Amino acid sequence: MLRRKAFRLPHHPASVGVARLRVRDHLTAWGRDPDILESVLLIVSELVTNAVRHGPVPARDFEVAVTALADGSCVVEVSDSEQNPPVLRDPKEADESGRGLRLVEALADTWGVRHRGRYGKTVWAVLGAPVEGG
Repeated sequence: MLRRKAFRLPHHPASVGVARLRVRDHLTAWGRDPDILESVLLIVSELVTNAVRHGPVPARDFEVAVTALADGSCVVEVSDSEQNPPVLRDPKEADESGRGLRLVEALADTWGVRHRGRYGKTVWAVLGAPVEGG
């Protein structure tokens, strides 16, 4: 691990933008490759949006963590107290939601859910270092 930063945010729609700004600030300060920054931020948006929309207790907060690894990859983690894992959906064309995890799946090298017992779950995604020359 090269660098890791975790922070807590309230269950509020404004937390999505705050999470994006904080992750952008950390990755930029750490000198991360700007070519993957937008993809990382989109993943942050989708995972935080899920935590805000589906978290069980609006008064409780949730945690966002970003880790920049030595190989150039980034790990994004969003932990909340919801026990149920997120579900990949197949939305219809007219549906206004339900595409977030498909987007995470398309952008991330891998993603998954780590159950934390009575404390809920962590949804994580890894976005690898860009391939040089490609």
